[in-house]
Parts: sequence; structure tokens; C-alpha cells
Amino acid sequence: MNRAISLLALPFLIVVAVLVMASVYIVDVREKALVLRFGEVVDVRENPGLGLKVPFIDQVARYDARILGIPTPPMEVTPLDDRRLVVDAFARWQITDVVQFRRATAAGGVQFAQQRLADIVTNAIRQVLGSVPSTTVLSDDRTPLMNQIRDLARENAKDLGVRVIDVRLTRTDLPEQNLTATYARMRAEREREAADEIARGGEAAQRVRAAADRTVVELTSEARKKAEIVRGEADASRNAIYARAFGRDPEFFAFTRSMTSYERALKGENSSLVIKPDGEFFDYLRSDGAERANPVPAAATAALSVIEGAVADPAPVAADVAPTETDREGQPLGEAAGVTLTPMPESLATPPQEKSVVPQAPAAN
Repeated sequence: MNRAISLLALPFLIVVAVLVMASVYIVDVREKALVLRFGEVVDVRENPGLGLKVPFIDQVARYDARILGIPTPPMEVTPLDDRRLVVDAFARWQITDVVQFRRATAAGGVQFAQQRLADIVTNAIRQVLGSVPSTTVLSDDRTPLMNQIRDLARENAKDLGVRVIDVRLTRTDLPEQNLTATYARMRAEREREAADEIARGGEAAQRVRAAADRTVVELTSEARKKAEIVRGEADASRNAIYARAFGRDPEFFAFTRSMTSYERALKGENSSLVIKPDGEFFDYLRSDGAERANPVPAAATAALSVIEGAVADPAPVAADVAPTETDREGQPLGEAAGVTLTPMPESLATPPQEKSVVPQAPAAN
């Protein structure tokens, strides 16, 4: 008897278990659920936990309650200045009204909603970006534009029972055919700037070179002027010495000059001279010229000694001083170029010259 009851109770328990399992459903924390009876919504479960339904009659439709993302395909937009741009975007959305979402998508679910949202976001991007110039789209601060696109897409997505949380522009570039022209224009601009810098550098170098050349010319001319002054004064001193020697004994001066000429002319270096033997050139070879000598008398020796003493011990001259000439800018000559001119005598004193007095012999009675 008990065995028969057990055999009859086992199918009943199985049926009860099946009915319980068919009438209980679980809602996950990441989901929202709708209980449908013959296609009509009879219950909405947005909180996680266990739920009951009529077994074999009611159905449970589950939807993702998390924030979902949807990328948009690359698209070409034409801003206000008719300059085409290639734009990529990324949107985030979430189901807010699960009943409205069910009515809008029917059995399509999330996949169908993403297709609809992609069209809505694309239209919002074209509408907003078409009302501003391309410079605004390509700028670093595009937050106002993305907020406008989000608000417009959110307004158009209300009928789907979803909320567009955010829209981000991931890429805004020129089309490929325009990139080459843009890069070429940028390269030409950089090359022009480089050429300008090179030209300015060459101009500065030319100015420095010209200033250095002018300094060299000024220093050289000043040095040449000083050298000519010193050479002229030296020549004047030499001529004065020659004049004094000639005044003391013209015959001896002529003899000395002739000996020098003989030394230079008769060196025997493959030279030939064709001269008359009785010419003036050979006067001192025929005679020493003693008969024409005119030595200084003893009375004038004292005067000549005074003259010689003056020449040997000339009057003190001014101390050497540095030149005070200046260049065109008023700077001391040579200072800008790092050149120090050698000090030179302020003046070269010429030894005093006195006329030799030769006493005349007394006349014969």
C-alpha cells in the first residue's frame, strides 16, 4: 500500500516541481525584465530578485540595464565653410523606460535599438557640425559641440525609451585627397620661414663682416699715416746730416760718394761698362783730389764741435705718447678691434744747424 502511494506521489511531485520552476524567474542585478502574457506587458521587474509568473502562459523578456556603447561609422560632413571633414563618433546610452523600449523595438531588442540610435546620432552630428565652420570642429575645445550633439540625439531618442548619456567625437580629419594638399601647403610655409631666417642670418653676417672690413681699413690707413710721418721725419734727419757733412767738406763728400759708386759698379758680376777714360767717373782713380780739398779751418773747429755735440746730444724731446686719433664713432683708434697702437715721439727735433765760418787769409801787402 505504501509502495503504491509512493509510486503515485512521485509523478505528482515531479509535476509540482515543474510547475514551480515554470512559475519562478530570477532577475539579475544587471537586467530589467518584463512579464508578457500573450504579448502584453503584465509586470515590470527593475529590481533584482525572484519573481512569479503564470507557468506556460507568461513569458519573461530580459534587457540589459547597464550603460551601453555604440560607435558610429566614419562619415563625411560639410561644415559651414564648405570644407569637407571625416568624423568618427562614439555614443553611450541606457534603457530608462523598459516598457516604452519594448513597444519601440518589439522583438528586435538591443540590436535593433542600436541601429536606430546610430542613425539618430549620425543625423545629430551632421546637423550640429553643418552649422559651424571647420575651424571650430578642428579646434582643441570641442566640448560645446559634443554637448549640442548629445542634447539633440537625446531629444530624438525619447521615443525609444532610452537616454543618450554622452557623445564623443573620436576623430575629425580632412579627407585623404585634401590631406596631401594641406601637408604640401604646410611644408611650403615652413620652407618660406626657413628661407626668411637664413636671409636674416646672412644679412646680420654681412653687417658684421662689413664692420670688420671698415675697422681693418681704418686701422691700416691710420698706421700707414703714422708710418709716413715717421719716414718723412727720418728722411728729413738724414738729409740734415748729409747737408752738414757736405757743408764741412764738399770734396770729401764727393770722394765718399765716388768710392761708393766704384764699389757698386765694379763688382765684377758679369757687367760691362763703356765709359771714356777721361770722363768724370774716373777722376778719383787718376787723382785723390787732395788739391781740391777744403778742410774746415781751426777757427771753425770749435763751432763744428758744438754742432757735433748738439747732434750727438740733441735737445730732449717730448716723451713718447700714445696716439689720440679716433675713428668715425669717436672711439680711440684700434680699441674696438683689440689693437693697441705703438707710442711714438710727439715730435722729432732737428739738430740745430749753424753756418760754418771760414776765416779769410789776410791780403798780401
